[in-house]
Amino acid sequence: MTPEQDPIDPTGSADPLYDRLQHEVALFARRAEQTRLGAVGELRNSMDRAAYLLLGRLEAGGPMGVKALAQAMTIDSSTVTRQVTPLVEQGLVDRVPNPDDGRAVLLELSTEGRDRLHQVRNARQRLMAEICEGWSLDDRERFTALLTRFNASMERRQNRTTSES
Repeated sequence: MTPEQDPIDPTGSADPLYDRLQHEVALFARRAEQTRLGAVGELRNSMDRAAYLLLGRLEAGGPMGVKALAQAMTIDSSTVTRQVTPLVEQGLVDRVPNPDDGRAVLLELSTEGRDRLHQVRNARQRLMAEICEGWSLDDRERFTALLTRFNASMERRQNRTTSES
């Protein structure tokens, strides 16, 4: 492979653009977590990322089993089980009988879970509006499109890595 094809040269020094990108991604992750943990008011009682994503997936996909939820979230079933348990205990997710298999249960977003998800989503949207204050609509749309593309690339890489192991 030639140096033009490889972002890392044979001496191991990083390509300056990829070095800046990885640094900005690391800062983004840290600041996003600090913003969540250091929030005040209604955001202070927000929910963690895993719960937010699980509740959102159940809202979008409707009732589903652990295995289907794990596949939809591209995580393993044991992780879903571990993350769903406190959501069931808090009344945000209900375990309901599977109409196609009486022995199995489905996970379903409860009314309380839907209300809580909407509350947190609205608070997060207000936070995004505050952070992007002064950005043009075009900049917000472009950033969202690029971040969506970046996340999709990360998911494809994760799926390749998982299927190789």
